[in-house]
Amino acid sequence: MSNNRRPAYLSIAIIAVVVIAIAAAVIMWFKPDSQRMDTAQSASIGSTDASESTLSTALNSEQTGQTASAQNQSEFVTGLERLPRSLKGTQVDGEIIIDENKQLVVTEGLRRLFDYFLSAIGEEDEAVIFARVESYIRQHTPEPAASQAVAIFGKYVAYLKALPEIEKRYGNLQLQATKSGELDLNAVAQQKQDVANLRQQYFDKTTIAAFFGASDSYDDYSMEMVRINQNQQMSEAQKQAARQDYISRLPDSAIKTNIMQQANLGELMVRTEQMKAAGASSEALYNMRRELVGAPAAERLAQVDQEDANFDQRFTQYQTQKQRLLSQSADPAEAQTQIDQLEQQLFDDAERKRLSGYAALQETKTQ
Repeated sequence: MSNNRRPAYLSIAIIAVVVIAIAAAVIMWFKPDSQRMDTAQSASIGSTDASESTLSTALNSEQTGQTASAQNQSEFVTGLERLPRSLKGTQVDGEIIIDENKQLVVTEGLRRLFDYFLSAIGEEDEAVIFARVESYIRQHTPEPAASQAVAIFGKYVAYLKALPEIEKRYGNLQLQATKSGELDLNAVAQQKQDVANLRQQYFDKTTIAAFFGASDSYDDYSMEMVRINQNQQMSEAQKQAARQDYISRLPDSAIKTNIMQQANLGELMVRTEQMKAAGASSEALYNMRRELVGAPAAERLAQVDQEDANFDQRFTQYQTQKQRLLSQSADPAEAQTQIDQLEQQLFDDAERKRLSGYAALQETKTQ
């Protein structure tokens, strides 16, 4: 079975403000403009959910690893015996919840449990994984919940196997968006509806909501953001207002909190670039950032600005001396030796690894 991974269907990376240092690095090194942000958000749409797509591809592949015999399948007790290499040393992800009557309570954690074991596709045969999962469930779960969970697992595997047929009908929507410069949201919506119809063939409403409800909420948000970004009749101010209005109308939940954090981070990056381009003062930048992400993050970003300016100054010095060495030296090898020495003088090890990428970025900005 193939173990290749594909991009997520409509999922976006929800980045919390607590990792604002990562955002600062993005601002420092890549500083995206609005067009690149639109492209990035479009790229998050166009295939099935990441885990669904990966697992469905693997389950439908004929290149199945035979690492356990049929005899070994019957020897599972806990389901954790003779784990494949990728699962050794890891903790089982997910959960099995039951109510006071020992009935299964379907949660998103149950799907995570299934995905944990299915991630070994390519190392173990499908039948071995099924036996492993059933043994694990029955070891940790009383009846009738155990049999209910095993039945849902069988339906989940069947559902994953059926997904590629939908993907074939629509092709690579991300590639199409790259070529056309705009994502076909009608095709995305239709594909999403086809996936929803497929889910109804295998699961009841409760299971669908538990397994896919959160990711569907993020998907809807992503689609709406792309729809707003692609609206040529709206000004940037109108688009921003539309984004904020959509988020404000979401029901209060952890999902809304994450989306608000993502929106704040996106606005932070855009407004930072715009204000810097307009020559905003350090104080103005700090006030804007404090409003969006809080004082500690704003102080860290101010420090990053100083580090960024210092690096830019050294990079300019480096480029100037590098060009002088290349133009004046008759021996290319000797010139390169001097350039290497110059790099060591001006930059630390981590910075030197970024030089070529930073130089390429600067070149594109001057074109």
